[in-house]
Amino acid sequence: MLQKRNAHRREQSLIEGDLIDSNLEPHYTNLIDSANAPIFGVDSEGRVNVWNKCAMRIVGYTPDEVMGKNLVQEFITQDYQASVGTVIERALRGDETANYEFPLMTKEGARIEILLNATARRNPAGDIIGVVGIGQDITGRIAQEREYTRLIDTANAPIFGVDTYGRVNIWNQCAIQLVGYSTEEVMGKNLVQEFITDDFKTAVQAVLDEALHGEETANFEFPLMTKAGVRLDVLLNATTRRDEQGNVIGVVGIGQDITGRLAQEREYTRLID
Repeated sequence: MLQKRNAHRREQSLIEGDLIDSNLEPHYTNLIDSANAPIFGVDSEGRVNVWNKCAMRIVGYTPDEVMGKNLVQEFITQDYQASVGTVIERALRGDETANYEFPLMTKEGARIEILLNATARRNPAGDIIGVVGIGQDITGRIAQEREYTRLIDTANAPIFGVDTYGRVNIWNQCAIQLVGYSTEEVMGKNLVQEFITDDFKTAVQAVLDEALHGEETANFEFPLMTKAGVRLDVLLNATTRRDEQGNVIGVVGIGQDITGRLAQEREYTRLID
């Protein structure tokens, strides 16, 4: 999977470089048409003048059906027309855009999610004469992310996540019910500094740092303060979170409230003593 994505990026870089220098000579036209990525181009008026085979397979329209038509007005959902138009306008000024996500409507009326790199197209003299967009169909990935989010949010365990700076970016419904803070109250705040008791700040930070270096932790016990000021005892599994390229982008913690269990153990120990 990773090799496939790397190959896609190499192909994309090659095509982008050729487009800038070649003005779509026959060799490069063949390269574009056979590329394993949807590629489209528009002129300075936003009218389609490049539409490769992969774009035709994904979207369903043939080149004859799209050539000369305004890309934004004809094929972009209304809620994204302004932002896609801005991306094209910026590329026409030489300001290129990478990794822009937007929806595209297929001929059958289905919505697909595209990750786009918009590159200025130049003639041999170096003048900008249009824009070429090299895309990636991320519909499946987006669907997986939404399912992942749904599963996390409905899990019967407190789940939180932090980015590489320790700022909260996941806070599920069970965490809300257990700790009392809403999603809006915790998002973007530093987990350790804001919600961990002083005596455990260093230890919890060490667990997060280890996970950020790929070393996951299981069954780590620590206290968490609720919004009402009550101390909870939590058993935590800290897991490294990675993006599609395998880069570490944060940590996900799956917890278990063991406050009652520890209270019972302490009472049991007291009775024995």
